[in-house]
Amino acid sequence: MPTVTVSLPDSLKSFIDEQLATKGYGNVSEYFRSLLREAQTRQDDARLEALLVEGLASGGADVPLTRAFWKDLKTEALDFARKHQGSKKRS
Repeated sequence: MPTVTVSLPDSLKSFIDEQLATKGYGNVSEYFRSLLREAQTRQDDARLEALLVEGLASGGADVPLTRAFWKDLKTEALDFARKHQGSKKRS
């Protein structure tokens, strides 16, 4: 696995040490990997949101915006969120 060296001021090093002690991370590498995974997830979520907005803007006229549509959409979104939360906890 490649290694990355990062220089930090004492204040950030202290913050990282505190995170290791209080959040249960085994080492600095584990902590940074978790931060990078979270950033990657946020980027993926933002991309998905942009695609959803684009899809609604380009084809929204074809969608029947009834109560049933919104109820089904909410159910699907909640199911997706539950699955997404489950996969985040396992990583």
